[in-house]
Amino acid sequence: MRWKWIFIAPLAILAMVLFIFLGGEIVLHLWNWLLPPLFGWRLITFWQALGLLVLCRILFGGHGWHSPGRSRFRRGMRDRCEHRTPEEREQFRQRMRERWGFGPSASENKAQ
Repeated sequence: MRWKWIFIAPLAILAMVLFIFLGGEIVLHLWNWLLPPLFGWRLITFWQALGLLVLCRILFGGHGWHSPGRSRFRRGMRDRCEHRTPEEREQFRQRMRERWGFGPSASENKAQ
């Protein structure tokens, strides 16, 4: 078992380095191919492309895994909704529409 790790660990490190390099190169070439001709922005270097890739990962996620808290929240909401009657579900939808500004509010419904 120990000999197996001696061979796998360097390959895993090499694969991570290759993945990072390819990601940076892809962002670099896409940026330099699309944005300067379209918007007149400057060309970027490999290190700037790598920084942009890291920044996008931080801001928009995409880590390749899902946080357990998020799926637990969704499961709980689904369980609560399954036990509601159709009337309760519609009341909930109406309150959400009013709260977030989708569709007519209760005051507009009363006026009509």
